[in-house]
Amino acid sequence: MRNIKRALGLLLISSLAISMTACGSDNAKASGKTSSDEVITLRILENDTAKQEGYLDELLSAFNEAYKDKGIQAVDANMEEYSNLAENGPYGYGPDVLYQANDKLMSYAEDKHILALNREDFECADLIPEEAWNAFTIGVNGNKYTCAIPVNVQEPMLFYRKDKLPENWETDWDQDGDKTPDFLQSWSSLYQLSQQIVTESGGEKYGLVASCKDLYMMAEFDFSYGGYVFGKDENGLTNSEDVGFGQGDAAKGMLGLRQFAGVMNEECIDDSIAQNRYVKVADGTYFCSISTPDTYVLFHDRLADVYKAEGCSQEEADKKATENLGMVELPGKMPADGDLSKNGDTVETVVMGGVNGYGISAYTEHRDACIEFVNFATSREMITRRAQILGIAPTRSDVAQEMGGTTEMIFGSLSAGHINLMPSVKAVDQIWDPMGTLLSDVAKDAFREKKGETVKYTDEASMQEALDKASKSIYDAIYTLSN
Repeated sequence: MRNIKRALGLLLISSLAISMTACGSDNAKASGKTSSDEVITLRILENDTAKQEGYLDELLSAFNEAYKDKGIQAVDANMEEYSNLAENGPYGYGPDVLYQANDKLMSYAEDKHILALNREDFECADLIPEEAWNAFTIGVNGNKYTCAIPVNVQEPMLFYRKDKLPENWETDWDQDGDKTPDFLQSWSSLYQLSQQIVTESGGEKYGLVASCKDLYMMAEFDFSYGGYVFGKDENGLTNSEDVGFGQGDAAKGMLGLRQFAGVMNEECIDDSIAQNRYVKVADGTYFCSISTPDTYVLFHDRLADVYKAEGCSQEEADKKATENLGMVELPGKMPADGDLSKNGDTVETVVMGGVNGYGISAYTEHRDACIEFVNFATSREMITRRAQILGIAPTRSDVAQEMGGTTEMIFGSLSAGHINLMPSVKAVDQIWDPMGTLLSDVAKDAFREKKGETVKYTDEASMQEALDKASKSIYDAIYTLSN
């Protein structure tokens, strides 16, 4: 069996290499009906939020209606959001088209599990900024190939209820008088507000609560102080031998995370907050939490539920939820020394970001039909609907302009260096477990201290040692253990 798998792998790699060399060549069944008039069925893998909120059903219905006379239909792949194409694809179980983040799609591209594409085949090509295209670009033998079509850009955002702002925020929480609360601009101020909320409520309510285990959401406590995922080589390409989570003053930032965890609910240690943050922000238990723009609808709907429970009609509840749900970028300033209890010198916040898009499986038998689907799914009409239903920050400039400022704000931060996109290389798969384990342990340390247990991270030296160990684990997983 191993030899058969190896032979199949070599055959697939060689065939995909041909498709990359002649990107866009017709090496699969054409769109439309086959010679036997059989209808081509495409299996589409979407993210869970798109499925839960009905967007996928709407997309499939619209596509199937438009293509009912062309012999193509699209169906839900009925797989988990992060179904592994590398494992499922060769045996015919994978999707034909998949929507995922750039790090996952490009790890597939590196192993030739998704197809290289011609930008010119897609109507949206000239409307998408180069920064988004770069997230799906791979270099092979000195040539560059595009392996997915960008749909939306992501970064962690702060979600809160505007009607739960402190009554005295304009007098006590706006020291620079710019009409924006300090705690939406400064991590120190947000920490101090969180500390006050916990104290005044007797531990019944909290300020910020977020999953400290989630590297994507919490990378700012590392990146803002000089840490990074991977470095660059002399050609400006990602160098996964240079694992940088412990670089610069990252230890100071991680001590800041430990400090902030001390005023959060103990749920911050694991992933449970990822499911209940929508309800807890809506009912006022948490003043704010962190998530990505495409989960806006989940916060909105849970807040509407609160207003309905208070006696509002569905229409009134939706309107109030839209008015009172705030979504802003994370505070732009971190304390330079990592101590959130003080208001001194600051450094600019740098977060982790990503670009989500559509890739086409290298194992599909219907390449051209897949291109038809992706063209439809990335059309102005469908991206507009995706933005309306899910609250995404679309990469299409025409839709972004129509929908408002979130996308422009995010691309501005990207250009200014305030967002580090997840590296588009397979090696990024190895960063999540070691760093997630460390982040969780750092947060847990705050609760060890409260319980009188032995703490592990008492100073920068102990934190630096832990960061170096995590970085080595990542390096070993990429280079040593894999061999």
